[in-house]
Amino acid sequence: MNDGKPTGQKPKWWSRPTSTPPAAIPEAEAPVADEGDFTLAAPTPPEPPTPAAATPQLADAVTPQAPETVTPAPADAVTAEAGMPQAPGAPAPEAGMPQAPDAPAPQAVAHEAAPVAVPQQAQAESQDRVVAQVPGGPEAQPQPLHAPDEYRTPPYGGPGPWAPAPPVQRPVAAPAHGVPVPQQPTAPQPVAPHPAAPHPPAPQPAQWVQYDPWGAPGASGAPLTLAAEPPAKRRRSRRGLALAGALTFALLTGVLGGAVGAYVERNGGITTVELPQAGAENSGRAPDSVAGIAASALPSVVTLHVSGAGSSGTGTGFVLDTQGHILTNNHVVDAAAASGEITVTFSSGETADAKLVGKDSGYDLAVVKVTGVSGLKPLPLGNSDNVRVGDPVVAIGAPFDLQNTVTSGIISAKERPITAGGEKGDGSDISYVDALQTDAPINPGNSGGPLVDSKARVIGINSAIRAAGDGSGGEGAQSGSIGLGFAIPINQGKRVAEELINTGKATHPVIGVSLDMQFNGDGARVGDKGKDGSASVTPGGPAAKAGVRPGDVITKVDGQRVHSGEELIVKIRAHRPGDRLELTLLRGGKEQTKTLTLGSSQGD
Repeated sequence: MNDGKPTGQKPKWWSRPTSTPPAAIPEAEAPVADEGDFTLAAPTPPEPPTPAAATPQLADAVTPQAPETVTPAPADAVTAEAGMPQAPGAPAPEAGMPQAPDAPAPQAVAHEAAPVAVPQQAQAESQDRVVAQVPGGPEAQPQPLHAPDEYRTPPYGGPGPWAPAPPVQRPVAAPAHGVPVPQQPTAPQPVAPHPAAPHPPAPQPAQWVQYDPWGAPGASGAPLTLAAEPPAKRRRSRRGLALAGALTFALLTGVLGGAVGAYVERNGGITTVELPQAGAENSGRAPDSVAGIAASALPSVVTLHVSGAGSSGTGTGFVLDTQGHILTNNHVVDAAAASGEITVTFSSGETADAKLVGKDSGYDLAVVKVTGVSGLKPLPLGNSDNVRVGDPVVAIGAPFDLQNTVTSGIISAKERPITAGGEKGDGSDISYVDALQTDAPINPGNSGGPLVDSKARVIGINSAIRAAGDGSGGEGAQSGSIGLGFAIPINQGKRVAEELINTGKATHPVIGVSLDMQFNGDGARVGDKGKDGSASVTPGGPAAKAGVRPGDVITKVDGQRVHSGEELIVKIRAHRPGDRLELTLLRGGKEQTKTLTLGSSQGD
């Protein structure tokens, strides 16, 4: 095919120069292997130097006789076309074809080939094209059979129709330097010298043998063994090991850090825990603060334990004077009225026995006295008339036998008419109180304790609470505080306490009438008949002198509205005997005003 090269006489594509010694070839030598219309020379190991008498020359490799045998060229022979060292066992490449890079020349091993008959026509053509070459002559360099073809080499073209397929490259282990490879013994052969053969390059320590695309597999004669790991793989392996080590270190440090963090979180630190704390401060408080009020009042407050008549109870009281008189509620000491025992416990923890001085069920007040006790601190008394709604107050007592308990609140109402008691059924134990209402928590056991103002002065005596439910305080009623506590005003308590200390009994102010407690209208109605059928208006009494008649309905006392008979009693008992009162009443649908002076009656 015309590939664009200069025209002219071209050699046959099957023509190929061969080198043969001029002497006859013995029959034992390896013949040339047949590859179609061309021959391949098998490599043979290098021979000892030829004697100087031998005359080197190149001769035709073809004879007209029977099929000839060809002696393989030495491994270090120079090709007639390119003049470059040829790899062992490979055919001489054409001019212009790339050669493999320099590599250590492996030791060649002689191979035998079966004799092949060469056609006569091929022999004749080969004879015509063999170029005689004499060392040192003008024809020292062989001429190429055809022009170079740069497109003939891979990847642009195949190696030619006469070349076998490239073998698979296999790694071989290079022999150690200086260690000869065992040779197959062969008969001495005449050697055809070649012009100015360059010295083969020194063996290089390579991982892979020289790649010969034209040679047959294993032509070099070296054993096929695996080469050492390439440096690139070793570097990648080292990088992998370094990465694995870094990951392992990061994992270990993470686990260690997590363990340390968990320990610190659970134990507050590695060392002993010391929490920040404020230093010592002055223990004094402002006198009008709750703490200041409590510090001032507590030494005067006592807890009473009472037993007798098959019952027992706990209440509170406070010291009135240095003689040992203590004020409390009547219902606290009522169980010991006949032959009971009363034990007083002071805020310091000291205890003492006490005896009953006097009591009054109508006011629900009582006085007891301790003896043989020194250093008593009386609690100062205030004025309940000066109290205003919203004033701060502090209640002190022993709720549920928890002595020295302090609660605080305000005055939530004044002149709240309440009644307490009534367990006897005849009404003799009912108390009528024009009370101070407070939201300071008061519970059972607070009874008889002081209600003090911001200056630690007594303004009331804690006596009752409003229970949830029906308000009866009986079974099913709530016994705790709901923020509705009631205290007897200290002005009334002072008068009753003085009378009890001085006479053992207290007096009650009266107007001299019997009230209809079944009246459902607004106001207090004077009954038609008194107790046991007697007159409802006591003759010669304060009401009779003022002109009050049976059937009158009293609606106001000193201008304050009253809505029931209990409220009228509460308003009257809030005064002293001998006080003057102005009563507003309805008679026949008309309102009238009457003025009278309160009388007195002996209480129980």
